[in-house]
Amino acid sequence: MATFSYIPDFGATKKLAPRVNSISFGDGYEQRATFGINNNPQMWDLTFANRSDTDAQAIDDFLIARGGVESFDWTPYNQSAGKYICKEWSKSIDKYNGNTIQATFIQVFDNI
Repeated sequence: MATFSYIPDFGATKKLAPRVNSISFGDGYEQRATFGINNNPQMWDLTFANRSDTDAQAIDDFLIARGGVESFDWTPYNQSAGKYICKEWSKSIDKYNGNTIQATFIQVFDNI
C-alpha cells in the first residue's frame, strides 16, 4: 500500500460526521443508534501551499494514480496513522514555481 508522505500546511481542518440511524415518533420522541462499527471517519481539509512545480506535480500524480478509489496510508499531525482516500482536490498555479494544492482526505476502514 502506498504511503502519502507530504506534509500539509498548518491550519488543516478535521471534520467528523458520525453515521447515525434515527427514527422519530409522533410524540417528539426520537431513538438514535450508531450505524456500523466504524461509524465516525475523519475528514481532513488540507492545503499544500507555495510548493515547487516538482513537489506539486508529485502530490498531484500521487492522487491521480489512486483515482479516488485506492486507499493509502497517511498520518495526520499529532494523530494515529490510518487509511485514507482522496476523491477531490484542486491545484492552482500561484506564481512561478509556486503552487497550491487543496485536498480532502477521508478515512476508510479497508481490510487490506
